Amino acid sequence: MKKALLLAVLLSALVLAACGGGPGGGPAAGPASAPAQADTASESASDGPQLADQLSVYNWTDYIADEVLIKYEEQFGVDIIYDTYASNEDLLAKLSAGATGYDVIFPSDYMVSQMIELGLLAEIDVTQLSNFANIDPAFANAPFDPGNAHCVPYQWGTTGIAYKLDDPAFADGAPDSWAYLYDIALLEQYADRGINVLNDQRELIATALFYLGYSPNTQDRAQLEEARDLILQAKPYWKTFNSEDYDDSLLIPGEVALSHSWNGDAANAIWNTMDDATGQSEWGYAIPEEGAVKYLDNICIPVSSERYETALHFMNFLMEPENAAAITNFTYYPSPNLAAREFIVEEILNDPGIFPPEDVAAKLQWLTDVGDAVFTYDEMWTAIKGQ
Repeated sequence: MKKALLLAVLLSALVLAACGGGPGGGPAAGPASAPAQADTASESASDGPQLADQLSVYNWTDYIADEVLIKYEEQFGVDIIYDTYASNEDLLAKLSAGATGYDVIFPSDYMVSQMIELGLLAEIDVTQLSNFANIDPAFANAPFDPGNAHCVPYQWGTTGIAYKLDDPAFADGAPDSWAYLYDIALLEQYADRGINVLNDQRELIATALFYLGYSPNTQDRAQLEEARDLILQAKPYWKTFNSEDYDDSLLIPGEVALSHSWNGDAANAIWNTMDDATGQSEWGYAIPEEGAVKYLDNICIPVSSERYETALHFMNFLMEPENAAAITNFTYYPSPNLAAREFIVEEILNDPGIFPPEDVAAKLQWLTDVGDAVFTYDEMWTAIKGQ
């Protein structure tokens, strides 16, 4: 498990060079969705709504602090059933196949818009969520969910490159280009020491598109085929496709020299390999100069949930400042909750690899819904994983 540590800021380990466009828009909200039915619940431990005896939470791996879950269970008498997934596509596939029983899910921006179109998300009314006022306006009313009619912001971040600081291949500087995943001459310098890429369709294809100078949201088939071919050319040099536990299983033990990485996972590796005596870590994090993805993960309720009121109550609980801060202090991912900042560990709050400065943040790009081109992405991904 990840541990939140009070450690020094690693400015020298983080490269913040980025370029690219700003946020893109998703489609308007789809047809109205309603919860399957009201809770059949036991009495809440407070004066709030009737709460169910159980709540099923489906989240990314290591993406919430255990203390927050325990606090909710103890305070409100609700038993949380917790399950995890490795990618947005895994989440979508499970719900689309008819899986029921999940009450709270955490899809990323572009996936929210797809789920709205498919009628998979229940509607919410943020005026009924007292803690929604804590959310930074910059993350509210996002294009993929106008008016926050279905979801509220949870955590956000960037996707770049984590790298071993002592590897000879990086002696002259950080790998601040996606060429370090795709240029054969570069790959040959460190491939024998291990390269990991995220097992995530949109994220990985986006790296190739950035490198080729295209939009990470392109719907052009020729551009996507070019990205596919680039990935297939580099794939023999990659050791693993891992987006679930790569920070703990690959980065921290030093099983790879470089990894396509979410910034929070890179921070976990950086801080958990730091030498207490020297203050030096084994890992660094770079945002490639061609541009990189920024993402916003969200708290949503599946339309099939039978514990809607309890799910809504839990959603509001997660937006309490102390709880939102505890999550960031555990995951190392930045919180969109302004009121949480006073409770976030200072070293995390001041780390530019976690909370990038405005000039860098303004140059990152969202992944947005690509419409019917999603089938082309699926086709490219099948070819990438199948060869």
